[in-house]
Amino acid sequence: MSTKQMLHIGMIGTGSISDLHMRCYAKNEDAVIYAICDLNEERAKAAAQKYDAQSVYTNYREMLEDPHVDAVSICTWNNTHAEFAIAALEAGKHVLLEKPVATNVEDALRIEEAVKKSGRTFVVGFVRRYDNNMQMLRRFIDAGEFGELYYAKASILRRLGNPGGWFADKARSGGGPLIDLGVHIIDQCWYLMGRPKPVSVSGNTYRKLGNRANVEHLSFYKAADYSAAINNVEDMANALIRFENGASLAVDVSFTLHAREDESFVKLYGERGGFELEPKTLIVSEKHDTIMNIEPQTDHSGLDIHGAFQNQIDHFVECCLNGMPPISPIADGVTSTRMLCAIYESAEKGQEVRLD
Repeated sequence: MSTKQMLHIGMIGTGSISDLHMRCYAKNEDAVIYAICDLNEERAKAAAQKYDAQSVYTNYREMLEDPHVDAVSICTWNNTHAEFAIAALEAGKHVLLEKPVATNVEDALRIEEAVKKSGRTFVVGFVRRYDNNMQMLRRFIDAGEFGELYYAKASILRRLGNPGGWFADKARSGGGPLIDLGVHIIDQCWYLMGRPKPVSVSGNTYRKLGNRANVEHLSFYKAADYSAAINNVEDMANALIRFENGASLAVDVSFTLHAREDESFVKLYGERGGFELEPKTLIVSEKHDTIMNIEPQTDHSGLDIHGAFQNQIDHFVECCLNGMPPISPIADGVTSTRMLCAIYESAEKGQEVRLD
């Protein structure tokens, strides 16, 4: 009989993102999906049947009382993250929390304190950190190939792509494309720049186009609870973030914009070279007085989101079982929340916001 230790997972929330978590847990030989929790019991039962989970709950606190549950993935509305994460930590569970960790800095700090008190593993779902190309470039950076990275710019511009449902309800989401999409590309750049301390933010948000639910002939991603009835989030945001070491990051994101096509890019510039992550990985260097554009030979030219999710889940499981420090700890989630909230504050006040 095998005595191999297995990590028993409880899933909180069965919306769209949760299936990416569950697929990856199902492929991990050291984990088993033990329990599923969702307010919608039928949806929870369907997920439990699909992944052969033993228990179904509609009350997350009841699931957290189950001694068989070792760790949880929290895939719920942003405004519930702090409540659910703190309760899970207090119940002695390890936690993988989808981004953003919270919709305000106070809640992010409450989670950080709960992590310290619990001694449990806590991983923030900054999934793009776990992409193979990201980690490859991190090795180049650590080896000094690019020198000091002093400027980054990143965009995710959708011409039509308001997911509706809870994504468009500020009370539940905390905001629109900035907190949903911007959180990813801000973190990508900040992480690769060495996580310098942010000192000031100047940001703008716009609500000009609405959700454009009237547009025909173009399909786009819709939330599991899609409805065009509610839309009180921004449809576009941009910001300039300055760091203590003098580096800066420019970012813009949109759910909808009068643009010719969707556009995504992530670019970083250093003293000795630069690189791009999106739409495909490219390294720019200078050798023998010649500028070189170098295309690394990897399995995926750009972001491999499914591979990144698998790497993230595998890392979480390993951290829980072996006590490894996580690649994306709660401290980074707190700093990310500070930057996001400062952008919204700057946009509301119409002036730069200092963070130091």
